[in-house]
Amino acid sequence: MSDSEDDDIPRLSYHTLAALQEFYAEQKQQTSPGGDDKYNIGIIEENWQLSQFWYSQDTALRLAQEVVGAIGEGGRIACVSAPSVYQKLRELHREDFTVYIFEYDKRFAMYGEEFIFYDYNNPLDLPDKVVAHSFDIVIADPPYLSEECLRKTSETIKYLTRGKILLCTGAIMEEQAATLLGVKMCKFIPQHTRNLANEFRCYVNYDSGLDSAT
Repeated sequence: MSDSEDDDIPRLSYHTLAALQEFYAEQKQQTSPGGDDKYNIGIIEENWQLSQFWYSQDTALRLAQEVVGAIGEGGRIACVSAPSVYQKLRELHREDFTVYIFEYDKRFAMYGEEFIFYDYNNPLDLPDKVVAHSFDIVIADPPYLSEECLRKTSETIKYLTRGKILLCTGAIMEEQAATLLGVKMCKFIPQHTRNLANEFRCYVNYDSGLDSAT
């Protein structure tokens, strides 16, 4: 290209460029989740490559109410690979419990100190601040329907919990769940925002309100 052709290319002035950059910055700020909106289920889109399937609003609320009722005031909750429940718990605006989200997906690091990076392949590779048996209840949703994934996630669950466990996984995992964690299937059937091919169920090792079908 000749110099004369190059000179014919329209160029933005410095002030126009600055104004454009400011506009884009404002747009980004407006679209970035903040305040209460950052706890909306779906604010972080499902990544099917990570086997992510979010609970429906009703199911997330039911499970959040269940774990709060199970621990009482001042309790500690661990959400292991169950971000929908974590989000719903925080959306409840309750300050009488502590909750952490254990997740492989670092997009959830937006939740600050309550985010704990977690890879089920290394079930006990947790930061020093996560003390053994320091949670009143653990709600876990292993990402894959496999014996290996459940077995490794079970190591994490047993390390974290003081006793109570709420496991959400496929109905086909009932026998393995009972063997690994001593949990039994509940009548309540959780629902997701998208229909799953496999039947999904909840399992607990304590007297639970989830034993009612509704």
